[in-house]
Amino acid sequence: MTVPAALNAAQDYGMDLVEVAPNATPPVCRIMEYGKYKYEKSKREAQARKKQTVIVIKEIKFRPKTDEHDYQFKLKHIKRFLEDRNKVKVVIRFRGREIMHLDKGLEMLNRVREDCAEMANVEMEPKAEGRIMVMMLAPK
Repeated sequence: MTVPAALNAAQDYGMDLVEVAPNATPPVCRIMEYGKYKYEKSKREAQARKKQTVIVIKEIKFRPKTDEHDYQFKLKHIKRFLEDRNKVKVVIRFRGREIMHLDKGLEMLNRVREDCAEMANVEMEPKAEGRIMVMMLAPK
């Protein structure tokens, strides 16, 4: 159909002529209510945004000398973050001569792993990067 004939047909129906595929040969057009189409498209996009989930990475820092009460307090935070479906990055920071005791840091990360085993998977195994040791936990 020629463009003027298509425009006349669209005016007869009281609608708009919308070019759908301009790169096709010949270009494809559709007769529709453009305002209604834009409104429905924006509604679909809003609905899709509502359904998507954003995963946030929360970070909890320990030291090799972290005492029992502080450990339990931070463990409670880790569990709350995992319940909220967030990933948790557990970091142990070594200062000064503490770097000589990497085994204590690894021991603490393994303890966190065991305490959170029922609600988290280890996404990244404990690994030392300079003066920090890192482990990533993801909710089950």
